[in-house]
Amino acid sequence: MYMSSPLIPFVDLQAQYQALKPQIQQRINAVLDHGQYIMGPEVRELEERLEAYTGAKHCITCASGTEALLISLMALGIGAGDEVITTPFTFAATAEMIVLLGAKPVFVDVEPDTCNINVALIEAKITPKTRAIMPVSLYGQAADMDEINAIAARHGKLAVIEDAAQSFGAEYKGRKSCNLSTFGCTSFFPSKPLGCYGDGGALFTNDDALALACREIRVHGQSRRYVHSRIGLGGRMDTLQCAVVLAKLERFEWEIARRMELGQLYNETLDALGLTRVQQRADRNSVYGQYTVLVDNRDVVQKKLKDAGIPTAVHYPVPLNLQPAYAHFCCADCTPHAASVAKRVMSLPMHPDLSNLEVNRIASALAETTV
Repeated sequence: MYMSSPLIPFVDLQAQYQALKPQIQQRINAVLDHGQYIMGPEVRELEERLEAYTGAKHCITCASGTEALLISLMALGIGAGDEVITTPFTFAATAEMIVLLGAKPVFVDVEPDTCNINVALIEAKITPKTRAIMPVSLYGQAADMDEINAIAARHGKLAVIEDAAQSFGAEYKGRKSCNLSTFGCTSFFPSKPLGCYGDGGALFTNDDALALACREIRVHGQSRRYVHSRIGLGGRMDTLQCAVVLAKLERFEWEIARRMELGQLYNETLDALGLTRVQQRADRNSVYGQYTVLVDNRDVVQKKLKDAGIPTAVHYPVPLNLQPAYAHFCCADCTPHAASVAKRVMSLPMHPDLSNLEVNRIASALAETTV
C-alpha cells in the first residue's frame, strides 16, 4: 500500500534554497564582486549578527563545528594528561578533538528519556586531572547547563564547553544555546538548523581573553601578520559560506518557530498513538535538529518505512566507548543507558518545510510498523 506514496525528504534543502534564492544569489554575487574569499567583510558581519542573536559577547566563525570544539579546547590550554568529561552518545567529533590534543575523554552515561548527559553522574567522574566538561545539546535540546556550570564552579572553576552543533536557535531557561557556558560551539553543516553550503561553524564566549586566543588560533596563532604568538591552525570559515548563512538568517526565526510547531505536532501525535520518543524538558525548548523516536526491531521498522516512502536515520548506532578508537577509555558496562538507546533510536524527517499532513502520514506509518 505504501509503494506508490511520494518520498518525503528527510531534510529538504532544495525547498529552503528556492524560498531564499534571490537573497542567497545576491549575497554570493557580492562576494564574487569584491573577491575577498578569505576573511572578507561578510565574516565579521555574520559574527556580529550571531553575537546579537545569542547575546554572547564574542562570536568567532571557523571552518566547521569540529574546528570550533578544537579551537575552544586549545584556547583553554587543554592537552596531554588532562581529562574532559563528556557523553559517549554523540558524533565522534566531540571526543575526537579531546583525543587529538592528547587529553582523555571521560564518558558519563546519558538520561534514558532525553539521551542527554546525565548530570547526576558527572561529579563522581571529576578528578584532579579534570579540566573541562563538554555536554552535547543532543537533537536540538540543551542539557541541564545550570547544574553543569554549578558543578564546574564547585570544582575549581572548570571550563564548560557546550557542543551545540544540533541546537543553534534553542533556548534554555530563556537563554540562547551557545551562550550558556564558558564556550558554545556550533556547526553550519548544511543539514543543521542554520546551515551553509559546505562546512562552517562558530564558537561563542563572553571571556575577552579566550575570544582573543580563539581569533589567533583560527589564523595559525597569529596576533598580527607573520607574528605567531601561539600554536594555531588554519581554521577560518570561507567568506562565501558566511554569505550563505547571512542570507539564511532572513527566515531563520520563522524556521525555528516552524520546527517547534512540527516538533510539538509530532509529540502530540506520537503520544496519542502510544509510541515512545525522546523527551523534552519543560524549562527549555528544542529546535529539533533531529526528531527522534525509540523503537524495537529498528532494522525492520526502517525497512517498512522506506517502502512507505519515509526515510529515517540513526543518530547514533554505537556509543563512542564501544567504538574501536575509543573503547580503551571506558568500559562497555559503564554506560548502560547509552548502549540501550543506541539500539533503539531512530530519527524521522524533520525540516521547516515539512507539512502537517506529512507529519501525520509519518506517524501513521510508524504506528503501523510497530504493531
